[in-house]
Amino acid sequence: GTFLNLSVSDHGRSDSLLLSWDEPEGGAEGYSLTLSSLGLGTLLQNGSAGPNITSFWFHGLTPGMRYKVEVTATLACMEMTSQAVTAQTSPSPVRNLSLSSGGRSAVLHASWVHARGQRDGYHLALYHSDSQTLVRNASVLPNASTFLFDGLLAGSEYALKVSTLAGSSQASTSIHQWTAPSIPTQLRLSPGSSTSLVASWVGAGGAAWLHLALHNLLTQTVTTTLSARRGLTSYTFQHLRPGTQYWLGLSATAGPYTVGGPNATAWTYPLSPGNVTLSSSEEQSSLQASWSTPAGERDFYLVTLQEGEDGALTRNISVGGDNDHVTFHGLSPGKQYSVQVTAVAGPYRASARSTAAWTQPLAPSGVSLSSQGSPYSLLASWEEAMGEGYVLAFSPMEHLVKNSSLLRGVTNFTYEGLRPGTLYTFEVSTMAGPYTSTPRRITSWTYPLPLEQLTLSNQGHSTSLQASWRAAPTGSTGYTGTLWETKSQERVRNMTVGNNWTNVTFEDLVPGRQYTLEMAAMAGPYRSPVRSATDWTYPLAPTGVTLTNTRHPLGLSAFWDKAAGDVDQFHLQLYSKSHPAQRNISVGPNTHNFTFLGLSPGIQYFLKVTVLAGPYRSSSHFATEWTYPLSLANVSVQPGRRPQELHVSWVESGGGRDHFVQLSVAESLSIIRNVSIPRGVTQLDLEGLVPGSRYRVEIISQAGPHRTSSQTAIGYTVPLPPLSLSASPVSTAWALAVHWETPPGQRDGYLLSMHEEGSSAPARNLEAGKDSTNVTLARLAPGTCYLVGIWAVAGPYRSLPKNVTGCTVPAAPTNLSLTNPGSSSELYTCWNKPRGGRDHYRVILYSLSTQSRDRVQTLSPDAQNITWTHLEAGSRFAVQVIAVKGSLEASSTNVTQWTHPLAPANLTLGSPSASTLQVSWAAMGRGAEDYVVDVYDTASSSRVGRMVLGGDARSHTFRNLSPGTRYSVAVRATAGPFHTSTPNLTHCTREYDALLA
Repeated sequence: GTFLNLSVSDHGRSDSLLLSWDEPEGGAEGYSLTLSSLGLGTLLQNGSAGPNITSFWFHGLTPGMRYKVEVTATLACMEMTSQAVTAQTSPSPVRNLSLSSGGRSAVLHASWVHARGQRDGYHLALYHSDSQTLVRNASVLPNASTFLFDGLLAGSEYALKVSTLAGSSQASTSIHQWTAPSIPTQLRLSPGSSTSLVASWVGAGGAAWLHLALHNLLTQTVTTTLSARRGLTSYTFQHLRPGTQYWLGLSATAGPYTVGGPNATAWTYPLSPGNVTLSSSEEQSSLQASWSTPAGERDFYLVTLQEGEDGALTRNISVGGDNDHVTFHGLSPGKQYSVQVTAVAGPYRASARSTAAWTQPLAPSGVSLSSQGSPYSLLASWEEAMGEGYVLAFSPMEHLVKNSSLLRGVTNFTYEGLRPGTLYTFEVSTMAGPYTSTPRRITSWTYPLPLEQLTLSNQGHSTSLQASWRAAPTGSTGYTGTLWETKSQERVRNMTVGNNWTNVTFEDLVPGRQYTLEMAAMAGPYRSPVRSATDWTYPLAPTGVTLTNTRHPLGLSAFWDKAAGDVDQFHLQLYSKSHPAQRNISVGPNTHNFTFLGLSPGIQYFLKVTVLAGPYRSSSHFATEWTYPLSLANVSVQPGRRPQELHVSWVESGGGRDHFVQLSVAESLSIIRNVSIPRGVTQLDLEGLVPGSRYRVEIISQAGPHRTSSQTAIGYTVPLPPLSLSASPVSTAWALAVHWETPPGQRDGYLLSMHEEGSSAPARNLEAGKDSTNVTLARLAPGTCYLVGIWAVAGPYRSLPKNVTGCTVPAAPTNLSLTNPGSSSELYTCWNKPRGGRDHYRVILYSLSTQSRDRVQTLSPDAQNITWTHLEAGSRFAVQVIAVKGSLEASSTNVTQWTHPLAPANLTLGSPSASTLQVSWAAMGRGAEDYVVDVYDTASSSRVGRMVLGGDARSHTFRNLSPGTRYSVAVRATAGPFHTSTPNLTHCTREYDALLA
């Protein structure tokens, strides 16, 4: 045929298609055009175009829909050529697109009304307006009408572009929106100086603009306003009034959103008063404080009068912020005072102090000097007198005076470190301001001293003791001493040394024995009191200390050997670093072993054996040993939260420093995991395992070198469900072919369940091997839908189910017939109802004689016949009955039939010559398939001629007839097996004479 070079475009219109073609060579008498849906082939529109037309518009189409268009050209001699192509209209954009933050600072919610027509899906692109960067790129299903963008920046503008996708075309629309700003937090306003305030806050990145307003609360006026871009976190307000309270408000703005933020108040620091003085007043025992007023504001002045150098508070007065002096009355004589003036503004203060001022003091009385029986000190005392302090003078009779000064409030003083047997003189005077009282004088003697700091120490030695002392201050000519065994009171050594000796060492003593030393200092005729000191020689540590495990989880045995020398007792200390409690046992000096019972299993213990001799101890090296651990109980292995996990739990029965969870594949003894678990943990999740596998778990409890195993536990990981489950009908039988893809991991097999939809009958179950990927469900009812479920099975566990619905192909109708009841406009169709189910019948009547549209009827699933009316006479039709179940169809074989033709009309006869007879007629309806013209000799009733003509014939001339003879003519219209004839019409051929005339 002739190629039309058909092309289709939409010129940017989503509801129209423009068809363009090339005119065939030799031209065309006209064109017919059809547009049908691509999937079902249903004719949707048709049209026609005259010659010389090479384009045509189809309007009113569905956007985004795929169509089949066909152009048929009618050529000369009733020939035709056609060309069909597929085309798709452009999609339409979404409507009512909105983008809203809902007042939230990190979320934008997009919604829209679906685009009219069909689409493959939507594509969403979210851009950050400032940086012009793509933030989010998402494709959603065609039925989606909302989308949530989260994790966005607060207080930022975003642009959203939503594109409707259909084939390679798309239609887009855009919108802009801001996320709500986030409110800065932790607003602080603090003084930077007396004329500045520093504001700071956290979280300034969540707003496009920050607005700050500083108010002077004293004058109720706005001092400063500030607008700052995103990111500013602090600001200093300058040139403020000292000592003034301010209020700061903060708000955040982003696009149309403004959010009020926190506020804060603060004072600037006040300035301290100047030239603070404290001076005598005209009145007795009075002092006047005065100062100069500083710049700025303040709430009030706090004037504090302090007594003495320690600043004890005496008076506290508050005066107005405009005052500049205050007078204190009724003060004590002979005392020192100072004043502090503080300017107070809110929580802040600024102070200034004056110099000290005094009142007249009084002299002390009741002075005494007493030895109190001490050889190395004297106590001086007196009665308290008002004043600045006291002056003391103290010295031996033959030496210079030693002066001292004491503050007021002290009424006694002790002189220590004096020389024994020495005569001392003491003088005391009272001092108050510029005045000093007459001194009171007194003398006294000290007692002689014994030697000091006598000590006896072994210095860490087991056979010697060293004595040391401090020499007597005065009058000492030497030292004498005796060393005794303390327990037996036997004298060991006597010694006498000169006054320049301060230590002596006693050798060859017994280890671990107690000794006592008595010593006195000699000075002239006087002997100091005896001083004594005692100590032990250092004991020797025990040897051969061991700690042995008794193969009993609750006992350890200790052994040791005694060293030379004396021993009071042995002290055994057994402890564990993992237990706070320890065992402390003391045994006699003749014991050399001990067994500890009731210990905790699986614990490392340390033993130290200590020899006690007096206050001294000598310890052995540490011995250590572990008790045997107990095996763990109730070991359980269960599937974890995911198919790749196992959850292992157990009950601790005590002991053990560590546990080792050993995992192996059940069919193999090789360990694939060995996880160390600290004591106290009673469960473990093993991850990264193979789903649907059988595993063996054994837990080893370890305590030092000792190990104990738990009972072995078996567990399964849950298998993964099959992938890509599908159920498709088998075209050659009423069965369903179920296919799936093998999921990762292992399994023991598959369990399938099949249930007929709408049926109360129980489901059919069947099993499939672990390597199976398909199974055919046979002996099913035609045209019926079944719910098929499948699980992967591993041990007692199943995977999550996968379900799919599949329908069998319906059975095709049989014994289809199309009969003519003797009518020129009706046909009758009937068929036998097939077994099984169906949703409906689709019956199609095709016109085989004309290009008229096919007639389609949808009938109920129980229908078995239909009558077609208003058909075209003399036309041939074909009928097809299709059983439909969902998207599945089964068609009968096509059968054909004709309608009766209509008889020709306006039959006329004429004889243009003596031997010819011309027959003409008019067609009724669409005419006939053929016309049969019979001519009879009227006289003999014999047929003298017959002519079969095509359906487009409207006349015929019979020749070689006899002139002047009457003939009878009938024209019969035929259509298939049917025909309809006109009544016979007679006419005479011309005579020769008539022709010659």
